[in-house]
Amino acid sequence: MKLLHIDSSILGDNSASRQLSREVVQAWKAAEPETVVTYRDLAADAISHFSAQTLVAAGTSAELRDAALQHEAQLSAVTMAEFQAADAVVIAAPMYNFSIPTQLKAWIDRIAVAGQTFRYTEAGFEGLCGGKKLVIVSTAGGLHAGQPSSVGHEEYLKVMFGFLGITDIEFVRAEGLAKGDDMRNKGMNAAKAQIGEQFAAA
Repeated sequence: MKLLHIDSSILGDNSASRQLSREVVQAWKAAEPETVVTYRDLAADAISHFSAQTLVAAGTSAELRDAALQHEAQLSAVTMAEFQAADAVVIAAPMYNFSIPTQLKAWIDRIAVAGQTFRYTEAGFEGLCGGKKLVIVSTAGGLHAGQPSSVGHEEYLKVMFGFLGITDIEFVRAEGLAKGDDMRNKGMNAAKAQIGEQFAAA
């Protein structure tokens, strides 16, 4: 089992999503000790945003790329290789302004590539990443699950990864984290209980 672990919070050790994603990975490894984990911290080692230079790098042969284009091409290639090699992916996705962190969106833009993770056919699009397991650690200061305010957060992630063909998607959710200590503790404890139920070793 190859597991890709993605963190995106800018809060470092104070991040609820980082704490919970770490617990998911630890529980997964306890259940499946042979699991090999690749870790990417999108805040500490940010991926540059999708840009014209990204497209130019992809469309330029290797021998004609300057240093900047080589960097762009290498970044895209490594990011894609990590994702495609993974049997399972754990993504920590805190809500920022009713959406996902911009650095997480930058990562998604690197892995959503026609011909590699999806393709267009006469019958419509086809995701090419079926078979992967995805766990999304969703954290928010308010209460948004199932509400219109979730459309740019959890709902976006479901649509995006569904487009890539991933249907085995599980959310570990901690909400109300900015609504006082009692609500924060309740949200974190609920998420930890969910992790224990779903990922603890048999």
